[in-house]
Amino acid sequence: MQPVSNSVDLTSKIPNNVGLSDDPKLRKALERWLPNYLDWWRDMGPSDFADKPVYLRTAISVDNAGWAHYDHVKMPDYRWGIFLNPLKEDEATIKCGDDAGKAAWAEVPGEHRNALRRIIVTQADTEPASVEQQRLLGHTAPSLYDMRNLFQVNVEEGRHLWAMVYLLHKYFGRDGRDEAEELLNRRSGDEDKPRILGAFNQPCDHWLSFFAFTMFTDRDGKYQLAALAESGFDPLARTTQFMLTEEAHHLFVGQTGLQRIIQRSAQLEKMDPNGDVRNQGGIDFDLIQRTINYWFTYSLDLFGGEISSNAADFFASGLKGRFREAKKYEDHKAQSGDYRMHLVEGGKLVEKDIPLRNAMNEVLRDEYVADCERALRKWNKVLEEEGVETRLTLPSRRFHRHQGIHAGHFFNPDGELISEDEYRANEQKWLLTPADNDYLLSIMKPVHEPGKFANWIAPPSRGIEGKPLEFEYVRL
Repeated sequence: MQPVSNSVDLTSKIPNNVGLSDDPKLRKALERWLPNYLDWWRDMGPSDFADKPVYLRTAISVDNAGWAHYDHVKMPDYRWGIFLNPLKEDEATIKCGDDAGKAAWAEVPGEHRNALRRIIVTQADTEPASVEQQRLLGHTAPSLYDMRNLFQVNVEEGRHLWAMVYLLHKYFGRDGRDEAEELLNRRSGDEDKPRILGAFNQPCDHWLSFFAFTMFTDRDGKYQLAALAESGFDPLARTTQFMLTEEAHHLFVGQTGLQRIIQRSAQLEKMDPNGDVRNQGGIDFDLIQRTINYWFTYSLDLFGGEISSNAADFFASGLKGRFREAKKYEDHKAQSGDYRMHLVEGGKLVEKDIPLRNAMNEVLRDEYVADCERALRKWNKVLEEEGVETRLTLPSRRFHRHQGIHAGHFFNPDGELISEDEYRANEQKWLLTPADNDYLLSIMKPVHEPGKFANWIAPPSRGIEGKPLEFEYVRL
């Protein structure tokens, strides 16, 4: 197994705990990739704020306690590094599939090379894509607190790209180096060279979408990383374990950001004589619901098809497990058993049993949906406490789908099969529209005074790392 320790070489050009100093060929290859990465960051990152010191956390260790250092840093000077969780001998086993219980792989098995490369490249591609989607949001930040959180998410998505690029360079030779270059050449939303997954080509040009993206799309990332943390390819498993440490903040930003908007909208509804939130310069609940519908369903697509031979193969081969495979399940081979799901046959929804291994994407999606439902309950509790009647919901997982067995069919948000004509007639009531985006951009004016927040969002309950809300989180 690869030597990895808690201590991080912070003096290296690329901070790491993977022994780059002992592998000159790999170190030089990554140092050659670094300027290309910085060129991409200058072109496609939040470059208009490149000279502004931001109160960022930087990973300096893989210890649970004290793993990050906080200070004002200009984003181009951020120390992107490569970190793997240290090896625990009792955990270095294949967690699932036909070879569950056998020793984990320290190198890429030849028979799984193409599948592993595909998994790593797909995960890697999401990281720069989200930075590209969010690159202009700093100009309309509702506070310095929120601006800092945006930039923290951005730099950590960049570090997650480094995590995957390291694996490509280290374990996949020339193919891996070529893939690493392509990661800097694709662009979110580009017609000729788009990002691999659909959700990462959608516009994210206002803060309601940003919070929904970090709530729903980054939450998909949590579950994908957690499934890869169960991989029999040990370097991938330990890389994603540390990525999950950073990912938690991204989910916090999304969940609490939407909650603060919901709270403020409830307050503005009560302030207005007619209960008109927009009349008070806020974001009405119908618009919030349409945003939930839009980003939740695009994020559902990221799990892949409900019935998937690839998912079955990945599980059987031990490349990708279920969420908390080792802790939640007793049978790690899943060679028997079925999963019941709804399919469209003859113009009707019918229930069918699918072999469990072929339904592994849906098993993971179940965990994701349950997690999202927990967040919705918290938001609705805020609405209850504020004394307003509105309640927000998650749409059916069949609604507005572009991947899987429900793509090509039309459902309402309750999951009922409807005609295309009925769907088109109601689409603007159910999903974000250009008019919604125009309204949101019209109210999202930047707020730069420390401790002040835009009218359409409530302040958070506390600051960052013990700092007060009045702290200068970004020095403009």
